[in-house]
Amino acid sequence: MGGKNVKTKVVALLLALVLASLIVLSACAPGMPEGMPPAPVRSDDLVPPVRGFYKGEVIHFIHTEASDVQVADMLTMMMGPKVLLVPGLARVPEPVLANVYVFTNGIKGDGPFGSQADVFDWAPGDDGYSPLRSVRLTSWKEGSVARELRSVEEINEAASKNELTIQPRGAVVNMPVLTWPGGQR
Repeated sequence: MGGKNVKTKVVALLLALVLASLIVLSACAPGMPEGMPPAPVRSDDLVPPVRGFYKGEVIHFIHTEASDVQVADMLTMMMGPKVLLVPGLARVPEPVLANVYVFTNGIKGDGPFGSQADVFDWAPGDDGYSPLRSVRLTSWKEGSVARELRSVEEINEAASKNELTIQPRGAVVNMPVLTWPGGQR
């Protein structure tokens, strides 16, 4: 009977050594392959694409970071996943930035203020493209007939007719374009 206890103890000791070795080896193993998420990603955890316009065509983009706390909060409430606050984006030199025209009033739509979708001046492949966007608050003047504008050219034309005001917000938002006329990521 004493031999059986010794044998059981030896087997238990060997199993403990094997388990300890496996733990040590797994700790020394390289991490997940680059680009692989550490855990399954649910689709509702992902940043949803937003519809906008570029040169009269529909595009899709995301907003991931903003330089201004109010803008970050508004975009988070609008789309769901948190838009991160990165105040340093406000220090990016103007020549590096593209513009996004955000309507504050006018026709109802999917924009941050409940008005029409945003309008972009550049898309991937254009010399002026940058995912970092200077926010241009675009407002219809009283007495103007609000309508959906789908290009910077249409916005500039309406502004030249004194129908719109365009004001820099002072905020910068990281808004990479996902789909655009003739391309996608």
